[in-house]
Amino acid sequence: MNTKTMLRFPAVALVTLALAACGGSGGGSRDQVRAVGSSTVYPFAKAVAESLARNDASVKSPIIESTGTGAGMKLFCAGVGPQFPDIENASRRIKKSEFDDCQKNGVKDIVEIQVGLDGVAFAGSKQGLALPLTPVDVYKALAKNPFGKPNTAKTWADVNPALPAEAILVYGPPSTSGTRDALKELILTKGCDTDAAMKALKETDKDKHDKVCGEVREDGAYVDAGENDNLIVQKIEANAKAVGIFGFSYVEENADKLIGLTMSGITPTYATISDYSYPGARPLYIYVKKAHLKAIPGLQAYVTEWSKLWGKDGVLAKQGMVVAPEAVLAASAKAVGEMPLLDGSQLK
Repeated sequence: MNTKTMLRFPAVALVTLALAACGGSGGGSRDQVRAVGSSTVYPFAKAVAESLARNDASVKSPIIESTGTGAGMKLFCAGVGPQFPDIENASRRIKKSEFDDCQKNGVKDIVEIQVGLDGVAFAGSKQGLALPLTPVDVYKALAKNPFGKPNTAKTWADVNPALPAEAILVYGPPSTSGTRDALKELILTKGCDTDAAMKALKETDKDKHDKVCGEVREDGAYVDAGENDNLIVQKIEANAKAVGIFGFSYVEENADKLIGLTMSGITPTYATISDYSYPGARPLYIYVKKAHLKAIPGLQAYVTEWSKLWGKDGVLAKQGMVVAPEAVLAASAKAVGEMPLLDGSQLK
């Protein structure tokens, strides 16, 4: 193909040709879907992959990797081609900075599909502490510098005299996790902004506000437990006075061992997350690289399989995913069929 002919080809067509032409291993062609990202979305993405493999023998079961939303975004946005993932599973919306990185690296055609809901849940052992939490309690307990001052709280009672005088020990997600991002946005920042000076700081110095409101302490009261949420469950089983932070689906899955702690008087449940009355409710997404659709066998089929399973009586609901409202599911089903591009104008 000469240069003039190449200039007449749309970008997606050129990428498809490049993907199809590559051979061998490493950066060569790929004959199965590869998805990376959220540990919260991982079990649902895995279930969709298994369903597709059972129902369509012509499609190889997709490879699903639990990397955390942030780390997955870096992999997804690194470029177009068989050496890069086709899908990013995300437990929060893509950030404007990540979208810009994608664009810079040639990942220009991204499709966003909301697949369901989940909640940033706080849970303890059934034999553990009864902690009626609020966003401000959590902020005072876990922030590195609550309201701009070093965190000296050792016990929950130091945070709020109504809470027990037990040492603060919280196992939670790492900085690469979408659950950690959601914790910052939905809980920590809300607690921080109960202070008038902090709320005002957001208008005058956004970077400082983000740091004061969102940085988590590093003195042992908060323990980064990695991307394996099952490990947090084990930690809580081993120490009944510890608290864990993870997606609601893991609390639901381990209901024989864990109990969801209330946030502002509301217990994390299927109902309170689906109507967004629970403060930690959040949407779950998949992001699809449109340039890979025609080049990677099974990619369209895999995305379509999601839409077959995310309803009220679907496999994903039975696994603990909170079903999105009807209007959201209708819009998502339309996106699966039409694959509209995300323009980035609504991102933060």
